[in-house]
Amino acid sequence: MQLVVFINGVVIAAMGLLMLAPAAIDGRPDGPFAQAAFLVTVLGAILAAAARGGRAGFRAQHAFVMTASAWASAAAAGAAPMILGGLSVTDAVFEAMSGLTTTGSTVISGLDGQPRGLLAWRSMLQWLGGVGIIVMGIAVLPMLRVGGMQLFRAESSDKAEKLFASAGRFAAGTAVVYVLLTLACMVAYELCGMGDFEALMHAMTTVSTGGFSTHDASLGHYNDTPSIQWVAVAFMLSGSLPFVWYLRGWARHVFASEQVRVYLLSLGAIVLAVAVWLVVERAEAPLDALRLAAFNVVSLVTTTGFANTDYMLWGPAPMAAFLIITCFGGCTGSTSGGLKSMRIIIAAKALFAAVRRVHSPNSVQVVRFEGRRVDEGALNSVIAFCLFFLLTFFLLAMALGMIGLDMATAVSGAATALANVGPGIGDVIGPAGSFASLPAAAKWLLTAGMLLGRLEVMTVLVLLRTMRA
Repeated sequence: MQLVVFINGVVIAAMGLLMLAPAAIDGRPDGPFAQAAFLVTVLGAILAAAARGGRAGFRAQHAFVMTASAWASAAAAGAAPMILGGLSVTDAVFEAMSGLTTTGSTVISGLDGQPRGLLAWRSMLQWLGGVGIIVMGIAVLPMLRVGGMQLFRAESSDKAEKLFASAGRFAAGTAVVYVLLTLACMVAYELCGMGDFEALMHAMTTVSTGGFSTHDASLGHYNDTPSIQWVAVAFMLSGSLPFVWYLRGWARHVFASEQVRVYLLSLGAIVLAVAVWLVVERAEAPLDALRLAAFNVVSLVTTTGFANTDYMLWGPAPMAAFLIITCFGGCTGSTSGGLKSMRIIIAAKALFAAVRRVHSPNSVQVVRFEGRRVDEGALNSVIAFCLFFLLTFFLLAMALGMIGLDMATAVSGAATALANVGPGIGDVIGPAGSFASLPAAAKWLLTAGMLLGRLEVMTVLVLLRTMRA
């Protein structure tokens, strides 16, 4: 486990060095980011130096221990400048974890008047978290064969490894795609009239499907410029697609992947249904209804969490639909959270196969995904993940309710934390609210929920089994 300590030290030191960027933006040599950069870098360097060279006894299962501890260490390090800047430890850790897990829930208000260094750090946390999510989804989780992720490995790595001879080159290819998407998003925002700084900050949080903004009104600040919100829709979608899909050239054949095909068609159907509701029930103009529906539905399904209006005012039907789609998530191997399209597709096929088996007991029912047969182990893994996700959601919602939160806040808070979405429903943590007023115990529970959701909840069992071994 010495290697785990070494990696954590490197992660902490890297976070400290990255703090030099917001420190330079603030232009304060004695400011919180400059101080935190020094302290965090030194601490990380000491840990890395003390554990350097320890690789003995490292097993594949330890990869999850390393991944989980690295996320926690990065969040603790990321909170340091915010603590020095005046936030409480609870609020700073909540904000940092929300950033790194690309959840987007926030306890900071008055964003329009906050120092640019703080705004830049929040966006950087989400952008870095997006990279970490892709690497974890493509490299670590398939190796652990948890939640059906081995199917994604079988789907992606065969050809990807032929294209990229080493994991390093594969990671470099993913990073190039990620950077190019971010730059394209920034340029698109600028062409639509957004300022340079705001365009870069929002590009980082759009492609990472994170949802942090430089304004309290989120992208509702740009309601007078609808083109900005359409750009956000396009790049939220780009971040929610499998990054292996880009590397394999599938972007030229939109419907080549079953996962992508079902995901985009389902998303389009939900957007159309909400748009029709807005036209019929709220008398919105058709184009405005389509923009509002597309922006908010895509924001929730991709687990980004941007808002351009208070959709709590749309009525009970959209509100109930939004609570449900909060847990959907994007595609496997993307920056999105949630259950993921792959698991939903496989679980639905397994359900239909079970129904057909009841009707025809002697028939052989085969579940296929992306043209391949899903073996029993992978199928059980997907079903177990979905059940464990729901159980964790239920327990977290109960715990939040026992603390004293109302039902809407407790239920939607648990859902938004585990799915890494951001806003919930209700007057407290809805799109027009904030998590700042929640009690400290609730914030710590939600912080743990965000980490659990980002680590694909069921993998906690792997961690516990590894720690016992």
